[in-house]
Amino acid sequence: MALFVIGDLHLALSVSNKKMDIFGGWENYMELLEKNWNEHITSEDTVVLAGDSSWAMNIRDAYEDFCWIEKMPGKKILLKGNHDYWWCSRKKMEDTFSSWGFSSLSILHNNHFVYENYGICGTRGWVNMPGEPQDAKVLAREAGRLTASIQSALKEELEPLVFLHYPPVYGNNCNPDILDVLYKYGVKYCWYGHLHGPSIKYAINGERDGIKFNLISSDFLQFKPVKIL
Repeated sequence: MALFVIGDLHLALSVSNKKMDIFGGWENYMELLEKNWNEHITSEDTVVLAGDSSWAMNIRDAYEDFCWIEKMPGKKILLKGNHDYWWCSRKKMEDTFSSWGFSSLSILHNNHFVYENYGICGTRGWVNMPGEPQDAKVLAREAGRLTASIQSALKEELEPLVFLHYPPVYGNNCNPDILDVLYKYGVKYCWYGHLHGPSIKYAINGERDGIKFNLISSDFLQFKPVKIL
């Protein structure tokens, strides 16, 4: 049983105007993703999907995208990205998946999932916009959700592994609210997505302040879910 992660699938089977293969580096990305997934992931494995999984605007309209995810091998754990407009309450998402007969999809939201001696923790995160009151409120809420997720893992004496959508560090910039949570709880590993194209060159991949950061957006990974730890 292995643990994999990939972010930013940007599936568009449920919509017709959001095809990603119009962008450089995304040609035939669905075929590549399906090939790589089937070659490396088994039904016994777990895959964390770190946000921006579907372009659909609501959960019902995301059916075809989640059908595709459901048929892929392994257990999938989903967290929210900035383009996941279909995201709603955890109960509604879980009830919808159940009504569709899906059994491999789980939602990471104020909670954690167990993997061996680790707790899979995470939240969307946010951008750091000093002086913007609305952004400050959203950021505080995201830091609170990350705290709740990590604390739930620590209560079971699990080492937290953190997955975010937004990068907590980017070039010479950082998001102190999210980083403070990582520092407070001694998090050693953090995976994040969101960055594409030219912005990838500013991504932090490696250790900083005792935390190992890794970019896992799908185009950066060349649409191959990466095995971690």
